[in-house]
Amino acid sequence: MQPTIPSERYRPITRQSFSKSSSWQRLPGDLRHDVEVVSAVLPFRTNDYVVHELIDWDRVPDDPIFQLTFPQREMLAGDEYRRVERLLERRATRDEMRPAINTIRLSLNPHPDGQRTHNVPTLDGRPLPGLQHKYSETVLFFPSSGQTCHAYCTYCFRWAQFVDLPEMRFSARETLDLVAYLKVHPEVSDVLITGGDPLVMRTRILRRYVEPLLRIPHVRHLRFATKAVAYWPQRFVSDDDADDLLRLFEEVVESGRHPALMAHYSHPVELSTGIAREAVRRIRDAGAEVRMQGPLVRHVNDRAEAWSELWLRGVGLGCIPYYLFVERDTGPRDYFEVPLVRAHEIFRDAYSRVSGLARTVRGPSMSALPGKVRVLGVAEAAGERVLVLDFLQARNPDWVRRPFFARYDPEAAWLDELRPAFGEPRFFFEDGCGHPPWRVGADRLAAAFATT
Repeated sequence: MQPTIPSERYRPITRQSFSKSSSWQRLPGDLRHDVEVVSAVLPFRTNDYVVHELIDWDRVPDDPIFQLTFPQREMLAGDEYRRVERLLERRATRDEMRPAINTIRLSLNPHPDGQRTHNVPTLDGRPLPGLQHKYSETVLFFPSSGQTCHAYCTYCFRWAQFVDLPEMRFSARETLDLVAYLKVHPEVSDVLITGGDPLVMRTRILRRYVEPLLRIPHVRHLRFATKAVAYWPQRFVSDDDADDLLRLFEEVVESGRHPALMAHYSHPVELSTGIAREAVRRIRDAGAEVRMQGPLVRHVNDRAEAWSELWLRGVGLGCIPYYLFVERDTGPRDYFEVPLVRAHEIFRDAYSRVSGLARTVRGPSMSALPGKVRVLGVAEAAGERVLVLDFLQARNPDWVRRPFFARYDPEAAWLDELRPAFGEPRFFFEDGCGHPPWRVGADRLAAAFATT
């Protein structure tokens, strides 16, 4: 028997609307205050499903989904928190608050690892701000109508898409540039439609972006980066155009192409509801593949049990565990980051608890400027304790699966905090990406957007 799925309309919950709810009143006053202050800087948006079905309010503030969706005080540095708090206390207008708030945002490395400086392609000498092309076979496309989400993750490395900095958003209104670019790049086999979340769009709008891609012979795989599977599974089950969305997936299959949902799952509770499981069943019945990926996030899923249970539940539904990422060096990273050595310990422990069907997962992986760097483990070599790493994907294909070694550092949490082992002056790939630090510095961004 199929589960009974209630029909309900999506209703976003913002800082203003949530203050009128009964759940808001259950929060201690200091937590309510923190949400008000931090959400003035970092984006906050959730919905009824997340609030009432996924969060265990008896465990707040330690509940993982609460941590995943509600801003916490420690996400801002103390002086930044107090600066925003004072502005709110004196009831400053939005225009009065904007300079201080945007200064804080720009200091949080909003576009890390070359997203704006290295990944934006050109066509006839003209940059295409709605595209990214980092790896030869894959192009990312950011449709303008898909640059929001059903709810925001507090760790989200795309947070700059959702705040009042329009000059910093990736966005394309139509596919003309994308199609023209693809026609002169036959090496591209995959297009990743991303955001935000492209599945916030009505299907008739999404179809306008998808159908032109079905006429390009060398594009074989269409990927849809989405958190809707976890935060609004109704999108695939009971929304009034859910069936039309599934028909679109079927049309992609009928065209001889492969549709894949790059599904962001952060915790096993996201697969605990009947509608979440029904969403996966319907997606797969339409011929689309569900690949599970997400970052390792302190306060949310920094336990091996969380990951092994998530992968086991997913595999039981026919999903494919794909990536465990390292939290990227942007936004409130100090609150969320897990050192690389600890991240590998958690991954290895979780990996050891599952069968081969779930061992398709790869990680922990850093999506850094040179490529996707995987931590393989800790070893003793030439009398030195080292971290062993390799590239799962790289700007230079010759780097892929080439091992390299860094000095053992139990505190390092990102690639630019590692130093070469064995007395080497630099890693082999540095000449191709410039010397560390590789992140796009806040000073450069602040200068670029000084008039914002």
